[in-house]
Amino acid sequence: MEPRAKSDEQWRAELTPQEYAVLRKAGTEPAFTGEYTDTETVGVYSCKGCGSELFRSDTKFHSGCGWPSFYQPLSDTVEYIEDTSHGMRRTEVRCATCGSHLGHVFPDGYGTPTGDRYCINSIALTLEPRDD
Repeated sequence: MEPRAKSDEQWRAELTPQEYAVLRKAGTEPAFTGEYTDTETVGVYSCKGCGSELFRSDTKFHSGCGWPSFYQPLSDTVEYIEDTSHGMRRTEVRCATCGSHLGHVFPDGYGTPTGDRYCINSIALTLEPRDD
């Protein structure tokens, strides 16, 4: 079944309550609590909702923001939505395949090659270790 065609009931059955709150309701896991915040394992990070590959570990860096940070997604794997919630203007990042909320991207430098910081919820990701 096409991931975007799944019903709310199907998503609830497939995800834990915490995963559902983040991926389907645009929630946020508490800072510094996620499984991948400080991980340095070489591999590929995929969407927990559909398995689409999103980020490579060689674009991950320690920003100190409390969530895994990347400076670039794999090409065309994410989509961007203007987010004006909580009295802020931010750019939400979603999986381009299933529409799951991943986190936000901030154009704040950090000395990265792109000047961007993708703050992504660990709970929205699955890490597949690789040697390449």
